[in-house]
Amino acid sequence: MAGLSQSMLLAVPLAPLVGAVVAGLFGKTVGRRGAHTITILGVLIAFVLSAITLKAVAIDGARFNATVYEWLVIGGLKMEVGFLVDGLTAMMMCVVSFVSLMVHVYTIGYMEEDPGYQRFFSYISLFTFSMLMLVMSNNMLQLFFGWEAVGLVSYLLIGFWYTRPTAIFANMKAFLVNRVGDFGFILGIGLLLAYGGTLNYGELFAKGPELAQIGFPGMDWRLITVACICLFIGAMGKSAQFPLHVWLPDSMEGPTPISALIHAATMVTAGIFMVARMSPLFELSDTALSFVMVIGAITALFMGFLGIIQNDIKRVVAYSTLSQLGYMTVALGASAYSVAVFHLMTHAFFKALLFLAAGSVIIGMHHDQDIRNMGGLRKYMPVTWITALLGSLALIGTPLFAGFYSKDSIIEAVHASHLWGSGFAYFAVVAGVFVTAFYSFRMYFLVFHGKERFHHKPFPGEHDHHDDHGHAHHDPHESRWVVTLPLVLLAIPSVVIGYMTIQPMLFGDFFKDSIAVNAELHPAMEELAHEFHGAAAMALHGLTALPFWLALAGVVTAYVFYMLKPGIPTAIARNFLPIVRLLENKYYMDWINENLLAPAARGLGRGLWKGGDVALIDGVLVNGSARVVGWIATLTRPFQSGYIYHYALVMILGVFALMTWFVWLAK
Repeated sequence: MAGLSQSMLLAVPLAPLVGAVVAGLFGKTVGRRGAHTITILGVLIAFVLSAITLKAVAIDGARFNATVYEWLVIGGLKMEVGFLVDGLTAMMMCVVSFVSLMVHVYTIGYMEEDPGYQRFFSYISLFTFSMLMLVMSNNMLQLFFGWEAVGLVSYLLIGFWYTRPTAIFANMKAFLVNRVGDFGFILGIGLLLAYGGTLNYGELFAKGPELAQIGFPGMDWRLITVACICLFIGAMGKSAQFPLHVWLPDSMEGPTPISALIHAATMVTAGIFMVARMSPLFELSDTALSFVMVIGAITALFMGFLGIIQNDIKRVVAYSTLSQLGYMTVALGASAYSVAVFHLMTHAFFKALLFLAAGSVIIGMHHDQDIRNMGGLRKYMPVTWITALLGSLALIGTPLFAGFYSKDSIIEAVHASHLWGSGFAYFAVVAGVFVTAFYSFRMYFLVFHGKERFHHKPFPGEHDHHDDHGHAHHDPHESRWVVTLPLVLLAIPSVVIGYMTIQPMLFGDFFKDSIAVNAELHPAMEELAHEFHGAAAMALHGLTALPFWLALAGVVTAYVFYMLKPGIPTAIARNFLPIVRLLENKYYMDWINENLLAPAARGLGRGLWKGGDVALIDGVLVNGSARVVGWIATLTRPFQSGYIYHYALVMILGVFALMTWFVWLAK
């Protein structure tokens, strides 16, 4: 534990919490400047301490695993707050705190005219605290606390503009869909607790082989398979995997900074982190791994298709997030946990960059989000343009950029996997390369190149005549430095972080004691290590590989369709109208949820209420017992006359009855 003190680690989540409390409870007292100063200072402290922790873990080999506070002891079961700091935790702490810091700084510019300024800073700081508690936990109880806390704060953030009906609908949708996933998650935790007898990670993992031998009562399945699938259902909700993905695109109703915070480094990657942390358990069930891989493959490919037809700049990036989360999930299913977490890290930087760049464009366009109304913004917003280009190149997996190293490693890992479903998964992640490149550069070309369409907007929106901020028909402009500085600082790791870290993270000892892989049964990582000859060699080889040519084809196709021959997409849409309808209706998942599942759930709830609560509990148990007492009272009331001679007669009759009974017994 050398180099890592408990007090220093405690300061990491508590510093943002203090900022959240001050900005939230004393926002009017400290004012706008005070609110953003105290929250940014809190997150800065968390980032600096996280960076010190990462150095101690990566260079000095320091580790920390101890209880900080014992909350409850029931028999042999301990419920406690504790920290586990190893390579996986230290990396997540740095990513979460750095992206959060960038979002905090960016928010000064983005939310400067909003009346809820202090409240917003309080929420995002509280979100940072919740996420740090989640990734630092050493037990299931604290993991679940952090899990629910990020869900709660995301509900508050998505519905931040609570006067908008669409925002309220979106945050309720996110809350309800996540409850479905969380129900599976708590069932998985309950199963492990019931059969493992502990909530502590280390003790639970040690009992893994023993748990793997237990059958699930009443089924042919093994207990470990059911528990892992239940845990993954929790990840499906939090990390927006099909079919629990429907909340994420609608969460764009929140302000842009929280889109970056929720969809880049934090909330949606909690599920990926959790499965990687639970790798010693998932390695014991090939069935669970196959399930994870297939769900991830469906999400990676089919959510990418939806990105092609979106016209809202934030929703294009949101569907991109869904697709990339599918890639991470596929890697988890292929037992390439370190590759999944590596992609989580690289994706955090370039996706936060793309969201914040989208927000900068929205500011410059005076809150118009329709990419069909833009065009030619490159000369008006040079910093936003170049950073958005770098982010897009990283996203599509351009050799030497961060996304290339993690994305190509996922494709190779799936190719090396021999689990059921790996064939479909390989097709999905390879086809997804073309799709990703196409929708990314469709957005890029429509926003930054081509004709300037913002003077005579072909698709006018609610803000175009007079908006909330008093703007009307002005030329776009570059954003303030508090907006562009985070873009530049996020663009740097989006380019270089993959090249710098691929060797230690995938083929070194960085994750050696935080991720467990059964190399005999799941050899994907060994095959990747055998083919790896350095980051530079990998980038050179990438120039000749299929994914690079598919990405290039996607970029070229987008350029031809939207810059040279804009009539082609219109003709395709006209000739393939049923497919376009299917995509516009998002595979009718919302329709199914609202018209089939919701009425069924409502009917079940009403039946349980009427039949269970009103009829059985209230009618029979509560009111029924009262009626029985009343009936007995009605029968006995005539005997309570108040006359002594009546009571004397009853006593004589009682004595006579007792004597008769004793005589009968004596015979």
